[in-house]
Amino acid sequence: MTLFIVYVDDIIITGDDEEGIKNLKKLLAREFEIKDLGQLRYFLGMEVGRTKEGIVVTQRKYVLDLLQETGMLGCKPVDTPMDPIGKIDKDNDSHPTDKDRY
Repeated sequence: MTLFIVYVDDIIITGDDEEGIKNLKKLLAREFEIKDLGQLRYFLGMEVGRTKEGIVVTQRKYVLDLLQETGMLGCKPVDTPMDPIGKIDKDNDSHPTDKDRY
């Protein structure tokens, strides 16, 4: 079996037929300009890792980049970011009093 996954101009080719995958890559290379990036590591913001147990997909890099971009990388995690019962108090400027937490 060979799987061919396409998203805009990104393609994943995988499967259990190595010869079939090589032939498919050759066919594509004759028609299109392609670049083989080797083993899949990142795809659409997802990080792909391999372990003895199988494949692990995370969005760790995407989340870290997002935290860096928003200036929240050094923030401390909390179990519940907001009191589920209470209401957000607002100060005179109509902003939550603990706006960095919410």
